Amino acid sequence: MYQVDAFSDRLFAGNPAAVMVLAEWLPVPLMLAIAAENNLAETAFVKPRPDGTWDLRWFTPTCEVEFCGHATLATAHILFTELRVEADLLFHTRVGALRVSKALRGYRLDIPRMPPEAIDRLPPELAGIFPVPPVAIFRNFENFFADLGSAEAVRNFVPDLAAIAKLGPVGLVVTGQEADAAPADFVSRYFAPGAGIPEDPVTGSIHATLVPYWAGKLGRDRLLAYQASPRGGWLDCELTDERVYLGGNAVTFMEATIRLPDAD
Repeated sequence: MYQVDAFSDRLFAGNPAAVMVLAEWLPVPLMLAIAAENNLAETAFVKPRPDGTWDLRWFTPTCEVEFCGHATLATAHILFTELRVEADLLFHTRVGALRVSKALRGYRLDIPRMPPEAIDRLPPELAGIFPVPPVAIFRNFENFFADLGSAEAVRNFVPDLAAIAKLGPVGLVVTGQEADAAPADFVSRYFAPGAGIPEDPVTGSIHATLVPYWAGKLGRDRLLAYQASPRGGWLDCELTDERVYLGGNAVTFMEATIRLPDAD
């Protein structure tokens, strides 16, 4: 098993993920137990297909998830650097095909475009958690989003994790436009305590919706995003008609041997 800091070019930044390369899937309870033992936002399990592509699954400490960007990047980094895979990678996942290729600096992650779905109100579990009403609210299939109007508001936001946890595995993203002189175009933070993730350091999957949202507001298809968690992370973003491309780096922190219980 490997541990990788994704969306970072240095250790102890970005988002850590564990990666296990398997010949065949382990039983789901065992994969969940490994993820709970790791206590990272995600543990990725990947296995090869005969055609040279890969099957990929992700687990938080509490459940299997539909989509994870940073653990996909971490997995690609391990396949490229430790298993010496040369060709671009194609992963088969619950959200369809994800591709990762080497780039001049780091890697290029190809994910689905998931346009924001406007909503009239946030669920009652989130009522009253914002000191000032968001300027826009929207959602996708797995998260609620709130545009707080500015990067400063995002950085100063104090989440009510107990309230957000009532959403279960559904998460909350807060986002805002960065000041004109800042390098980033927009910032975000992500909370999913009901899925075992109080605050995620850097989240690739939410940018499948954030990039279309901010491209529409700012009138540009190329954007620089910053996730304003304590560890922080940068994402180079590009929007096309059907896909979102995220550029980022990754660094291996640990290679480990784990001991699994004997099968009964």
